[in-house]
Amino acid sequence: MSLSTWLAFFAASWAISFSPGAGAISAMSCGLRYGFARGYWNTVGLIAGIMAQVAIVAIGLGALLATSELAFATVKWLGVAYLVYLGVKQFRSDAAPVTDIDAGQPPQATVRELVTRGFLINISNPKGTVFLLAVVPQFINPANPVTPQYFIIAGTLAFTDLVAMAVYTVLAAKVLRLLRNPVHIRWMNRGFGSLFVAAGAFLATFKRSA
Repeated sequence: MSLSTWLAFFAASWAISFSPGAGAISAMSCGLRYGFARGYWNTVGLIAGIMAQVAIVAIGLGALLATSELAFATVKWLGVAYLVYLGVKQFRSDAAPVTDIDAGQPPQATVRELVTRGFLINISNPKGTVFLLAVVPQFINPANPVTPQYFIIAGTLAFTDLVAMAVYTVLAAKVLRLLRNPVHIRWMNRGFGSLFVAAGAFLATFKRSA
């Protein structure tokens, strides 16, 4: 991969990483609920999901999602169901502020749960796989070994997403630290719960030909 090609993909990666979506909603939700230090573990799962999607595209399984109605529909509706589940769970969550967690109260989600949550959000989103299938090949030079190029692409996406999700997480965590009224926090949880459901509804409208 030439330097000019990588720079073009690097620029595109920032747009991909900062674009609003289920991952950004999840990052902000975790930042609001758990603070930055714990909430950022969700991003580890999100990155793992992205890496899995790149691998799917690299080995050709992404083409299956793009051409098989059954495979696409199966993954899509699993993703819709999971986002709606997260939305309902967030909507019904309590109004405990981040400062309670910082003060020594036991967290309501383990690191493993947060990582798993992020991974499932990205891996169950066929829109992301189809998008990568459409974008990534444009930056691959078939005349050169493709495996190193996919590693470069995966590493670039991981870096930009780590930064983007850190921004979303820390901003959300800082906002919550200013909130002390349980009523405000409860409405914030309901807002993010609604966003998860909306993301699920949007994913439900996504078609294989899009």
